[in-house]
Amino acid sequence: MSEFFLPFPEPLREGVILARPNRFIMDVDLGDGEPVRCHCSAVSRIGGLDLTGRPCLVSDSHNPKRKMPLTVEAYSLARPGDEPKAWIGINQNASNRYVEHFLREGAFKAITGPVTTVRREVPLGGSRLDFLVNDDLYLEVKTPLVQMQTAIPAYVPRLPEAPFNSTERALRHLRELAASLETHERAAILYCLYYDNFGFRFYHGTTYDEVLATVDACRAAGVELWQADFEVTPQGVALKRCYELEEW
Repeated sequence: MSEFFLPFPEPLREGVILARPNRFIMDVDLGDGEPVRCHCSAVSRIGGLDLTGRPCLVSDSHNPKRKMPLTVEAYSLARPGDEPKAWIGINQNASNRYVEHFLREGAFKAITGPVTTVRREVPLGGSRLDFLVNDDLYLEVKTPLVQMQTAIPAYVPRLPEAPFNSTERALRHLRELAASLETHERAAILYCLYYDNFGFRFYHGTTYDEVLATVDACRAAGVELWQADFEVTPQGVALKRCYELEEW
């Protein structure tokens, strides 16, 4: 087990995805006879894949006031009967919670050095950025899912290609991070990937040239790009490694 591990309140249940009626909903077979409607916290496409028939891990909030108390936390590219399974985390809403935990545990010392203070949702320009660490490091967390940057088995179907140009928010954060360096010592973006991957590269969508130019300008201004690799299991989330991105 990794030195840095965050256990779930209870082990996740395994099921099979039956459908994704919209981006916020997945219908799941948990083996109880009737399909269960679950919340999906991934706000975008997931690797351009049709996840019907893919195994998944589901958490239970035990909150009767929620319309959908269950949440799909991860899926697998394996077949339902395969063992063991490698899981791909998709709960983008939980990413900041995981990062905050590991920040306070000192797991990101390569980025932060010794941590004395961690503030959440810090105003900067026209945005609220995810963290201000030690009052001198702005840290923005991204959990990219539009591309699955790993080997996709031939039996996993793909969805028809669709244009992707939803980058305005990310570009604004990059520019504001670069501008923050006038008053703060450091600014960084942390790309969190919850599966084995071959190194994050930005999605080559319709705004790729604009994004690349903005990234290059912001890196020249001193914005740091880091990647954190996590492993999701039914028991919890482990931080496997963290390193600075030298290529884009």
